[in-house]
Amino acid sequence: MKTKIIIDNMKCGGCASSIKKGLRSFSEVSEVAVDVENESVEITHKDDFPIEKLKEKLSAMGYPAKGTLEGFDKFAANAKSYVSCAIGKISKED
Repeated sequence: MKTKIIIDNMKCGGCASSIKKGLRSFSEVSEVAVDVENESVEITHKDDFPIEKLKEKLSAMGYPAKGTLEGFDKFAANAKSYVSCAIGKISKED
């Protein structure tokens, strides 16, 4: 099954690298395609895998589903995304 999620805070290839690595940590995920320009992630996963787990992982990394956070939570997610981005730039995980 494929799931596409539009996310906030994606800025560059470092973000994409961190997102791929983070989502591939689930054994139920077989493929992750990131489109930086359109701020989207397409995940191929087992049919019975809960999409909420994907969204929770993305949010924990600073890339929540678009429009789901406000106020301080949105600010905190933005800060987390900078850290995830920097880690992605260093690790260069494809």
